[in-house]
Amino acid sequence: MKVAVIGAGIVGMTTAYELAVDGHEVTVFERRSAAAEEASFANAGILGSGHIAPWAAPGMPGQVLGHLFSSHTPLRLNTPLSGRELAWLWQCKRACKLQTYLSNRARLQRLASYSRQRLHLLTARHQLDYESSPGCLVLLRTEKDSQSIAPGLQVLRDAGVAFKQINADEARQIEPALSPHIDFLGALHLPDDEVANCRQFALLLKNEAQRLGAHFKFNTTVAQLDRIQPSTLLVAGENQLRCFDQVVICAGLASTELLRPLGLQLPLAAVYGYSVSAPVRESINAPRSALIDERYQVAISRLGNRVRVAGGAQIGGAPGHQCEATLNTLYKVLQDWFPGAAQHSGRNGDVQIWKGARPTLPDGLPLIGQSGRPGLWFNFGHGASGWALSCGSARALADLMAKQPVEIDMEGLDSRRLG
Repeated sequence: MKVAVIGAGIVGMTTAYELAVDGHEVTVFERRSAAAEEASFANAGILGSGHIAPWAAPGMPGQVLGHLFSSHTPLRLNTPLSGRELAWLWQCKRACKLQTYLSNRARLQRLASYSRQRLHLLTARHQLDYESSPGCLVLLRTEKDSQSIAPGLQVLRDAGVAFKQINADEARQIEPALSPHIDFLGALHLPDDEVANCRQFALLLKNEAQRLGAHFKFNTTVAQLDRIQPSTLLVAGENQLRCFDQVVICAGLASTELLRPLGLQLPLAAVYGYSVSAPVRESINAPRSALIDERYQVAISRLGNRVRVAGGAQIGGAPGHQCEATLNTLYKVLQDWFPGAAQHSGRNGDVQIWKGARPTLPDGLPLIGQSGRPGLWFNFGHGASGWALSCGSARALADLMAKQPVEIDMEGLDSRRLG
């Protein structure tokens, strides 16, 4: 079949690859000049199912209100807030019930585990090297942090995720460069999770997809889908419609603009995240792999000869404006745990500061599968977990399109849950 994939982020790239593997004639349309230029560009890089969870969690609304006047907070509401963003927050609040959260987290962990298996298969198949390191520590500053992770531990057990609760001394054995001056309770060790360079993997996989015959159209914006036959599309600046057998939407936030004229109103919002990447100053003072500060929800990752600190969940505000308070939190967390790790003085030169809009649905789950319209498929809404979920989402969608059995249960991950 002739298949169009709209979007060349990590989800679009893995989707294009899997469809090309199945023998389809694949064309990828991307408005940017290269792959993985938006939400996939400089994310935390953490892979695996150990720490993956919906943003909509018990206590989240109270945390948002409680952090309104805090200088260091993982959750931030910025003005202006649009009516759509306020409606999204209300829907998100409804998904914060404990049982809903636990069910959604189990769905995400099931998909993340499958996705990691697919990633390792592709890595071995094509001998890909993308700055990966094994293991992840969730750092617990106090007993309060330990209590905050407790509800999810049974979900990890049920999912068969390997983990161990360890004390501070044991954490320092795994990450010897942790600052000797910080006093903390301990950590949750996730040995099967890992950290890796998302954008580098996307670029490598693009080469493999091209070898399989996939075509990439960069600097090319899809202006609209035909209302009667959505698998027919119009490219901006062209007068001639392009016809396909199937179209897969992997366009992140731009997906809503393409779908709205078809009468498909999807509650997708931008949850902005930030990262700072800087060269390693001294390897002995830098992390070996990935760590997550549970209190501030900030990740510290080792990617080759760089250290990346990433976090923040910001709703609202001007897209181009960088929140100085969020960046200060990233620097604070890095300074607390690894004060000599990176060359970030002056915040210039080789230091890369990134802000990305992560397309997120109120319940924190992606949309994968048939849209209900002929020839139109969804694979978007992965939020901050696109890297961790991409390979599994892509293979599942390819199997659904081929009407083949999917290797995992896809319950709750398609558009039916939105009515």
